Amino acid sequence: MIPDKPTRREVLTGIAAASLFPVASLKAESVASPLCFTSAVEMAQLIRAKKLSAREALDEHLKQIDRVNPKVNAIVTLVAEMASEAATRADEMQARGEMLGPLHGLPVAHKDLIETRGIRTTFGSPLFKDNVPTEDNIAVERMRLAGAIIVGKTNTPEFGAGSQTFNTVFGATRNPYDLSKTCGGSSGGAAVALACGMVPVATGSDAGGSLRNPAAFCNVVGFRPSIGRVPNPKAGFGWSTLSTNGCLGRSVADLALSLSTIAGPDPNTPLAINQPGDLFARPLDRSFEGVRVAWFKDLGGVPFDPRGRTVVDAHRATFESLGCIVEQSEPDFSPAEISFRTLRAWTTAASYGKMLQQTPDDFKDTLKDEIQRGMKLTGQDIAGAEVAHTLVWRRFQAFLEKYEYFILPTTQLPPFDVKTPYPTEIAGVHFDNYIDWMKSCWYISATGNPSASVPAGFTPEGLPVGVQIVGRDKQDFSVLQLAHAFEQATGFRMRHPAIA
Repeated sequence: MIPDKPTRREVLTGIAAASLFPVASLKAESVASPLCFTSAVEMAQLIRAKKLSAREALDEHLKQIDRVNPKVNAIVTLVAEMASEAATRADEMQARGEMLGPLHGLPVAHKDLIETRGIRTTFGSPLFKDNVPTEDNIAVERMRLAGAIIVGKTNTPEFGAGSQTFNTVFGATRNPYDLSKTCGGSSGGAAVALACGMVPVATGSDAGGSLRNPAAFCNVVGFRPSIGRVPNPKAGFGWSTLSTNGCLGRSVADLALSLSTIAGPDPNTPLAINQPGDLFARPLDRSFEGVRVAWFKDLGGVPFDPRGRTVVDAHRATFESLGCIVEQSEPDFSPAEISFRTLRAWTTAASYGKMLQQTPDDFKDTLKDEIQRGMKLTGQDIAGAEVAHTLVWRRFQAFLEKYEYFILPTTQLPPFDVKTPYPTEIAGVHFDNYIDWMKSCWYISATGNPSASVPAGFTPEGLPVGVQIVGRDKQDFSVLQLAHAFEQATGFRMRHPAIA
């Protein structure tokens, strides 16, 4: 059961901006400022050119949070006063002529799985409902150094488990395109905050699809980078390739801007990629004439809701219009069934097994079941999973020697009822596990290859659909280039939810 939620100067468009007040005294506006849907790239340029101050940018976004967040429950910890002080310092810094970072003055919200110094981080669990970290995650630290202004934390399912954003601490986050539907997860609050114009920049993380699923459900862009692209020196499983931090954006260019600040080498992260983050600050334009693209079939019998599949299949012509040579072909993903399930259960048990034994009533049933399954695994089970993991990686890399990209739907179905913990059936196929409906994402996670979800259109009911673009090993920028070209050819990102 899903718990209810506990109870001055001209700016960009010439609309007069009010003076900055603490969030508690802000009166909700009836209409959003166009600034709230200005791209992060353009907003950063306006601030740099002194046509917009950090305080003005923050003011408009706090108003939007005050107006829209009560309807969707995306931002669960708001630090308006702290953000106001940081924005004032940012403007003073600029007035002194000091060097500005790429995100100078931009409001940012961080996923509630990502630790933030001095700001509550609950991991969506009642066990950590009052937890206030003393140190930043490296992604947060790097965004601070790049000049971003933290406004708060975004909602996530308990310990990020599952692609439906709800927990007993804050309740459920709702899809802004239909408040009766889920926003996906586990970076659900981040996707909704972006879609609703509450922030221009947001962080997230992805193991089985947590940056891509909510992006598809909320008509924004999500990108799972290659493992090690965004380092995490505090990760307990430094050699694991299942999970990675990253970011989302309302456009590919906005996401690339954010990624340029958090990517880059780190001496304390075993799998860190030794390339600077500013590689992602380059222009995204590129010709795709003659580029070979593989179009999915059915992933070996994975069920897809026809509403979403129809939207995605129609875009074969879009990629061909970009110059791509599109052929229907896919590799054998069957080893992912063994590797991802086993390694996910193993790492989950290792992370939370002791806590479950101490406080079993503080875990949701699906997570409890996965932890218990992981605790029963043998060394032989783990060895078999690693062999399967190696096999699926090798098969996929060999497949992409012929094709530069693999295209498939991000999700297997459109957004579902927000009161449903997870789908138990798609197209007549029934599921026993809470991650079975997410195979179109976690099959790709098992390969470790970079993957983007880009807005692809809407179902007849008006629910967002995403297309997933997967690239070659560690060719993250290449994936963003094709995602950008698709985005420019379609323009679906320009459609915002009515409530925003």
